[in-house]
Amino acid sequence: MVGRRFQVLHNDSNFDLEYDTDDGFEVRIFLSKNPSFLSLLSQSQFQFLHSLFQVFQFQLYSLTSVPPDQQKIYGAEPDTQISTDSDLATISDKLRLVSIDDEPPKPELDSAQFLQSDEELARLLQAEEEALMLQQYVASENTQEFESRVRPYVSQVLMYEDEIRQEAARKSVPVEELEEKALVSLAKEGNFNPSKIERDHAFLLQLLFWFKQSFRWVNAPSCRDCGNETIDQGMTAPLPSETLYGASRVEQYRCTVCSRLTRFPRYKDPKKLVETREGRCGEWANCFTLYCRAFGYESRLILDFTDHVWTECYSQFLGRWMHLDPCEAIYDRPLLYEKGWNKKLNYVIALAKDGVYDVTKRYTRKWHEVLSRRTMVTEPSLSSILTNITNETRRGFAPQLLSIIEARDIEENQQIERSLHSEDDESLSLPGRRSGNEQWRKSRAEIGSDNLSSSACPVRLCVDEHVTKIYNAFCPVLHQFIAEEVTKAEAVEVLGITKRILLDLSSSPFKSRRASIDSVLSNPKFQKLLPSFDDLLDALSLEKKVNTDGRVEICSVGNPVVTSLALPVVLDAIDDMVHNLNKCENYGKNMFTLPLLKLNRLHSGSVVASAEELPLGIATSAFDGTQISKWEEPNGAKGCWIVYRTFDDKKYELVAYELMSANDAPERDPMDWILEGSNDEGNSWQVLDKQTSQFFKDRFQRRTYMINSAHSPSNIFRFRFLAVKDIQSTSRLQVGSIDLYARTL
Repeated sequence: MVGRRFQVLHNDSNFDLEYDTDDGFEVRIFLSKNPSFLSLLSQSQFQFLHSLFQVFQFQLYSLTSVPPDQQKIYGAEPDTQISTDSDLATISDKLRLVSIDDEPPKPELDSAQFLQSDEELARLLQAEEEALMLQQYVASENTQEFESRVRPYVSQVLMYEDEIRQEAARKSVPVEELEEKALVSLAKEGNFNPSKIERDHAFLLQLLFWFKQSFRWVNAPSCRDCGNETIDQGMTAPLPSETLYGASRVEQYRCTVCSRLTRFPRYKDPKKLVETREGRCGEWANCFTLYCRAFGYESRLILDFTDHVWTECYSQFLGRWMHLDPCEAIYDRPLLYEKGWNKKLNYVIALAKDGVYDVTKRYTRKWHEVLSRRTMVTEPSLSSILTNITNETRRGFAPQLLSIIEARDIEENQQIERSLHSEDDESLSLPGRRSGNEQWRKSRAEIGSDNLSSSACPVRLCVDEHVTKIYNAFCPVLHQFIAEEVTKAEAVEVLGITKRILLDLSSSPFKSRRASIDSVLSNPKFQKLLPSFDDLLDALSLEKKVNTDGRVEICSVGNPVVTSLALPVVLDAIDDMVHNLNKCENYGKNMFTLPLLKLNRLHSGSVVASAEELPLGIATSAFDGTQISKWEEPNGAKGCWIVYRTFDDKKYELVAYELMSANDAPERDPMDWILEGSNDEGNSWQVLDKQTSQFFKDRFQRRTYMINSAHSPSNIFRFRFLAVKDIQSTSRLQVGSIDLYARTL
């Protein structure tokens, strides 16, 4: 029978809900009419289905499409959150429902779209059912083959828990360097005071990037005697010194020059791999997973039965397991293999000290196709095998620890089931395999595209006020050069001394930077000019300090991350100033203009682009003031755009702008473009400047363009890049930096 009638407000729509307290009758009716929703329910959701409050939540799900675990329910008067069945008994009949992520509602489908979506889901469910039926006939009842693939790794992952191995791994990592890079990466997003969870997440990503650079991929080892190329000669018997570290397989290669043989043992002990730092995906994932455990991350080794291995770590920041591929330095892109590499997955198994898990569904959006390839064992047999192994690994665990792990297992299963039916992000382009030589990758049909990019570039905030402060801080320095009648050569010398001091600071520990300047104070010119650098030191969060013993040094003050973020900018700026001084033909009072003096640079705006390369070629990289970064548009050779919106929508009259070429690939340099401004939300645009046939002769070359056309102040500026230098040889456009200069700030 119907117990109560509620009126629920959700996204400006009202829903009438009849709450049936009689054993979930309404929910069973809904599921009988909509069997497709059964596939969305995990085992734990079935177990709790008859809980009265969850009955209520499933009724809301049927009306609003907000899943139960994403719901927040509030009483209308008063505005208190409802979380139990007893809460429902104490409130009025008016409720308000919001998604837990407070996401805006998806646009409603029209009847034709809804029918098409429903038919597609029905087709997929039918395909899954047929694949499961077929599996009963073709899958082997002999579980030995499957167990033989998995069980060796059960003992292998226990090596990651060994303190001696962990300590060996930690000793090989430049921890402070990675900590600094992690904090700088967060600061570039505007987070200068991150929580421990945020720091740990950022450090893990830097560990991944460092590992990619420090580990060597081996197609065929170089000759151990002369260093030349070798040719595969097959397998050979392992030596005792090799089996000591788990090398049951040893490849042998002959040098193409000296004809001597080189052995390549396939070591399985990650401690040995910390020493050798070479191998293929098996060695890479094995060793990287040890590194992750060594720094306290809950980690798993992921075994893909179609011949690949990678790592998963539990991210407290994300609240879920995260995919990390050390061979590719790609993270949190589980569809990389199916969508990017075109892999035909079957079994993807996660192995850790506390269990073995089938995580295949995390890595596919084509589950019905994957099911048709899972013929080694039936699904019930697979589940039984993994449960038995998991129970073995957890034998002796304390009850409290078991409860925590089992709760996480339930949560993971729910997340995997939800992701299996989520819509694929079509704006995201995933790359083919990049590790290994091209011929080998082609033989495995894993080439795919060559970029990880997004054509749905989000609006990003430019954290670059320090860049403008640094540029402005050179103004008193240049004026003092003239006031003290410093020659051009002397000015270049003083800037060179300044750069050496800053390099000393860069190489010192970032949490306590300091560098002595006693040796350079003997230079009378530098000593007299030193006060003019006060603004520059302030922009770098540095100060001049006289110690009790009379020694003078430059040291950090305030947040050391500010200094870490700003030092690369000032070092590049000094190089640029020296370059411009050497070219300056009117050195003296008339030199205080661009490109030498860069005043009134716009900063702290937001930027969006037609597309961007992830994670290092994002749109804000064009505004961070450094040479080491760039904005890269994977399909921008024939045309693309980037839009800058000023902070607080303040309107400015532009007088000039600068573009800098990137670090490589001159064929990707912009050649033709139009700069436009708007002051009416982009409804109309005025052309500020137009350039054609522009060429950058060098890498990191800055070119200055003055704006001479009359125009109204704008708060939105758009570059429309029309062509690159060599459109025949590339699909990409890249820009090292973009700087916009206003008449006044």
